[in-house]
Amino acid sequence: MAARSSTEPAQHMAGHPRDDVSMEKLLSVDEVADYLGIPVNTLYQWRHKGTGPMAFRVGLFLRYDPAAVRNWLADHSEPTEASHGAR
Repeated sequence: MAARSSTEPAQHMAGHPRDDVSMEKLLSVDEVADYLGIPVNTLYQWRHKGTGPMAFRVGLFLRYDPAAVRNWLADHSEPTEASHGAR
C-alpha cells in the first residue's frame, strides 16, 4: 500500500495567494532610522504627525516596506543645485 504524499499538507500550509509576488523583508524602526540617518525618535514624531513613510503595525511593532521607504524618500527629496543649473 502506497503512503500518501506528505508534501500536500505542507504546500497547503505554505501556499498563499500572493506566492508569485516577490516579498522583501519588512524593516524595523531602527533599520529605517539607520537607512535615513535620523534618530528613531524622529520616525515616531513623523508617524504621529502623519508626515513620515507609511508603517504597518505588526503586533506590538512598527514595520516598514522597503519600497515604500524608498518611494517616500524620493518624493521628499529636494532638488540639488546642479539640477537647477546653479554654478
